[in-house]
Amino acid sequence: MKMARQYLFSQTSFFFFTLLVAVSANFFRDIDITWGSGRGKIWENGDLLQLSLDRFSGSGFQSKQEYLFGRIDMKIKLVPGNSAGTVTAYYLSSQGTTHDEIDFEFLGNVSGEPYILHTNVFTQGKGNREQQFYLWFDPRLDFHTYSVLWNRQQILFYVDATPIRVFKNAQGAGVPYPDSQPMRLYSSLWNADDWATRGGLVKTDWSQAPFFASYRSFYSDACVWSGGRSTCSGATPEWWDQSLDADGARKLRWFREKYMIYDYCRDNARFPRGLPVECSLSP
Repeated sequence: MKMARQYLFSQTSFFFFTLLVAVSANFFRDIDITWGSGRGKIWENGDLLQLSLDRFSGSGFQSKQEYLFGRIDMKIKLVPGNSAGTVTAYYLSSQGTTHDEIDFEFLGNVSGEPYILHTNVFTQGKGNREQQFYLWFDPRLDFHTYSVLWNRQQILFYVDATPIRVFKNAQGAGVPYPDSQPMRLYSSLWNADDWATRGGLVKTDWSQAPFFASYRSFYSDACVWSGGRSTCSGATPEWWDQSLDADGARKLRWFREKYMIYDYCRDNARFPRGLPVECSLSP
């Protein structure tokens, strides 16, 4: 995982260190491939990572560092061609039965049909906060940047710098918020043809295997958590109080009006006793 910026008090030193860290990201140094029996590989002197899936196994990786708040970016190119039944997951998560988690999941589809971007937020082990979208481009053809900005006020999901989802801190209304459990970044490519494509109606075509997802330009501007301490304890990062400005709010509305296909906050049939409390705060 790319080293988090060590926030320095000198503005000049801070700017120089930011540039230095941005240039030096490397998958060999910053990422551990954790499963897949060799199906995950790092190429191009650490600049490219690929996960693969065949009928026997998928593969996955995690960051070496843990974070408690920050901005995380990754360029990803998804499984090309007929990706039905496959899921590429990209998420932050803590551990345990009361874990917190911030999810991007890309649900594959048959050739010519769009991927579905599935998002979720878990707090204290509770999820069920699904929102799903189409994208305005084909994510199989090129790399695109998928980002999470996580601070004490809210979690912002971005695609190519366009905000697509906000989860606000509603602790005052009794809704748990992820603010105390450090998380690692994880990604995996795996077979989920029992549910991923049209509810499991379309199965994985193993004649197309192996399937590949590719990653570049992993970037973290985050508070690294180590030994019970945060690297941000001595200064305030620029994203610490960041929220959407007027232009960001306009882009968020545009994206959701045009590309949202499911929102748990609009699913009255699922919640006959009333929508979850946080729905009154979310766009």
